[in-house]
Amino acid sequence: MADRRAIGVFDSGLGGLTVVKELAKALPNEDIIYFGDTGRVPYGTRSRDTIRKYAAEDEAFLLSKDVKLIIAACGTVSSVAADTAENLPVPFFEVVTPAAREAVSLTKNGKIGVIGTAATIKSARHEKNIKALMPEAQVTATSCTMFVPLVEEGWHNSEDIIVLETVKRYLSDIVKSGCDTLILGCTHYPVLSDAIQKVVGRDVRLVNAGTATAEAVKEYLNKNGIATDKKDNGVYRFFVSDKPESFRNIASSLLGETVDEDMVEQVSLNDL
Repeated sequence: MADRRAIGVFDSGLGGLTVVKELAKALPNEDIIYFGDTGRVPYGTRSRDTIRKYAAEDEAFLLSKDVKLIIAACGTVSSVAADTAENLPVPFFEVVTPAAREAVSLTKNGKIGVIGTAATIKSARHEKNIKALMPEAQVTATSCTMFVPLVEEGWHNSEDIIVLETVKRYLSDIVKSGCDTLILGCTHYPVLSDAIQKVVGRDVRLVNAGTATAEAVKEYLNKNGIATDKKDNGVYRFFVSDKPESFRNIASSLLGETVDEDMVEQVSLNDL
């Protein structure tokens, strides 16, 4: 039976919009409710307990909106706090498992790179998933702490010397590893794809976790008969925990369409 309820998506800030963009391509008729915890970004430098607390609050907020499925569009939550969703009354998707599967399917030389926040890399979740599928794989993982602030500030032009030099510094070990596939292990990172591709070279395949996750969600909805039966384009609503203005401007740029004022609402952290 079709289910017209919205898909819920949450992230520490703007990065999860890269997942929304891919969902819009794969599932154009689905409504989406997005929560960006812009008042507490970034998650990647926080303790595991703090990340788990934030994730549980984000999930509870989306449940209050009566969503039919929740996606943790955050590499950090997916890596260290996915277990907070074990008792959710709706299906839950994280972005690590689909990305690892995609990387294994793409690599030719068995050398896979992973970049993410400090918490994501410390968890080694990507490597564990990759090794489970390809035990002989060689995985090089690097945390890129400054990438999230760059994206949140709207600095992502690959012609910008600050952006390019920052990417070069963080990815030196990735380049040396000789990997032919690189997982963008934080959903903010696809925004920096052009700069990352410049640094690692055109022969290296970049894995966008958002694309892989959107396809996994599409398959699940269709298989379980809970895809919407609406024929018109989906309606998107955005909630943030800090001022909506800057979010709206950057969101319009990332999504490639105008995010109007009435589409974004600020939520008090006290209400989470």
